[in-house]
Amino acid sequence: MTEPLPRPDVTLPIRGPAWARPDPALIAAMHGVSTATASAELHHMGITRAYINGPKPLFAGTKIVGPAVTLQFMPQREDVASGIAQEEVEKHSALWHVLDSVTPGDILVVAAKGSPYSGCLGEMLTTYLKGRGGVGAVVDGCVRDWPNIQKIGLPMWTCGVTPNYASQGGLFPWAYDVAVDCAGVLVLPGDIVIADEDGVVNIPRAMAERVLKRTLEHEAWEEFSRARLAEGGSIWTYYPLSPEGRAEYEAWKQAKG
Repeated sequence: MTEPLPRPDVTLPIRGPAWARPDPALIAAMHGVSTATASAELHHMGITRAYINGPKPLFAGTKIVGPAVTLQFMPQREDVASGIAQEEVEKHSALWHVLDSVTPGDILVVAAKGSPYSGCLGEMLTTYLKGRGGVGAVVDGCVRDWPNIQKIGLPMWTCGVTPNYASQGGLFPWAYDVAVDCAGVLVLPGDIVIADEDGVVNIPRAMAERVLKRTLEHEAWEEFSRARLAEGGSIWTYYPLSPEGRAEYEAWKQAKG
């Protein structure tokens, strides 16, 4: 007869240290930043791993900006959380607890290793996430109950849909408010996530104000360049700005005040 597996000295769920959300005024201003511009500016600033490549928008024409609330899935192990009763155990996991921590304006970022077998969120949890004031979710994995999630209308970027519940595959919701690997990108609680139809970009919190400032400048010269190109101006002069184009832009900017 097989002996029962010993239980390890692990208390689940694991929660990371407390963190403070960014200034709401900064979040509001960041709504004017596209993922394309954010990705380009971060690259110029030395951050080359900001684009979360994997999750795609489930709803067309949506955009969200907000602080990341993180959820980490880890591989199951038989002596920790596995077996026929795991769906009941799941109700006491980080998946339930992280939703309780959501405040209005937050974005849930789920690291589930791109698994097609783990339905990280379903209809009820999505309803609760929206009810808590969450503005959307970025899931490096799948969701379930897609016909009903469509009716809820909460913006989501995921790797697809699945009929499985969260721990039905080989993963288990292990920890929240911790650093996560979301499709190869390090996301820390409180980082600012921008997601639109181009994809998802994670902005390190400490760099957000600089990204915003650079974005405003970038979009100003692009407005000028767009107008000149529409008039038939040379792309060699106006995109990107040559020294001649830059001088013309500075005069244009001064004239506009």
